[in-house]
Amino acid sequence: MSVRDKPCTQDHRLQVVFSAPVVELYERAVGTDAPVALARALELRSFLALAEEHVDGIRARIHQAMEPERDMDELDADDLRMDARWLEAALGARDSCRTALDDLLRTMPKQGEQVRLAPPPRQTITVTPAPVRTEPEPQRAGISRTRRP
Repeated sequence: MSVRDKPCTQDHRLQVVFSAPVVELYERAVGTDAPVALARALELRSFLALAEEHVDGIRARIHQAMEPERDMDELDADDLRMDARWLEAALGARDSCRTALDDLLRTMPKQGEQVRLAPPPRQTITVTPAPVRTEPEPQRAGISRTRRP
């Protein structure tokens, strides 16, 4: 299944911000005139959908291991500890993706709003020419070579 088709907790928010369903947003992002913010938002959405899928899988695995009708002899503390580490890593990835997507959506310009950059400050460069020497250069210190006959 493609990441485009996977559900994500932020799909509704993306639909509200960009005024279109997620499937249409992916189609719009392929065009050459697509806003950079849309492409970045969908990239983060794809990472978030994948992270949420991992969280769901790990949670299901933990629930399956802890089912009441399951044989107690099948419980393995090492497996549960490893699942807890995987869950912690997956939740961290999910939280990072959510934070990045929140930051992007909060700071991007509103639709239809033109981003106007301030003109760069003019830089002036002053060049001072090296002083012109009017006197001859001094002799260098050291041994002078004399020709031998």
